Amino acid sequence: MRTPFKAASLLGLALAANPASAFSIFACEPEWAGLAQQLAPQASVFSATHAYQDPHYIEARPSLISKLRGADLAICSGAELEAGWLPALQQRAANPKVQTGRPGLLFAAEQVETIDQTETGFFDTAHVHPEGNPHLHLDPERLALVAQSLSQRLIDLDPENAQTYQRAQSAWEESWQQNIERWRTQAAPLKGERVLAQHTTFDYLWRSLGIEVIADLEPKPGVPPTTAHLASLIDKVEEEAPLAIVHAWYQAPQSAEWLGEKTATPVLSLPSTLTPEQQIERPEQLFDHLISALLELQGER
Repeated sequence: MRTPFKAASLLGLALAANPASAFSIFACEPEWAGLAQQLAPQASVFSATHAYQDPHYIEARPSLISKLRGADLAICSGAELEAGWLPALQQRAANPKVQTGRPGLLFAAEQVETIDQTETGFFDTAHVHPEGNPHLHLDPERLALVAQSLSQRLIDLDPENAQTYQRAQSAWEESWQQNIERWRTQAAPLKGERVLAQHTTFDYLWRSLGIEVIADLEPKPGVPPTTAHLASLIDKVEEEAPLAIVHAWYQAPQSAEWLGEKTATPVLSLPSTLTPEQQIERPEQLFDHLISALLELQGER
């Protein structure tokens, strides 16, 4: 049985470097912790969240405050994903390096063009992000752009180790581009498939793979599925015959399972971020896992 406490503990052990004087990086989500550790191999890296948590809702615990207080750099998704908890952490940590607008805080969403940007002022849920979908780490091309920005920020903040960061970025970039080409070939059979998803967590992945989302289990972003909404999807699912009904590990499976049983459609639970206890410690391992899971399900048809 997976537990949030076990996941968080293992992630901290996997990503924390030993030297107490190491450059300290606070990552709001595991994907950025994993990327930071690859680009700054000698740094001490800590992730505030794990794969079994909804990153929209995190408690500003004393342990997180302490970690942010000692951070030289914080990297977060941005696009208001952490709006419900990061400001409280910043205030209580009182670390001038990682305040909004300072060089020590890097928002990934500000380094790329996000999808689904919209107007502000009329939303009733924190899961609607006017600045665009914040789950951009699930697009390999956008993640590469964030890696470039993160590497440069590391050089700016820690110039004494500039050569180390430059070498790490160069090696990572070469390997990452090779992975992108491999994923394109490997995932080619998935192009044109359909899925029914819960929330927009995997929208960047669907777009990169050419997979169509036919509907959402949530009646509105961030609003839990209702019986009436799920019932309204039955005919669509039976007509469209999607590859799967997909939800993330941190989302309750009951709604997906109910609809899957009603329509005889497979339910696929996927990790939306890194999870070391499942041997998904680096971004490339996450993409390998996601693509393999989809291809395996396709092969079972």
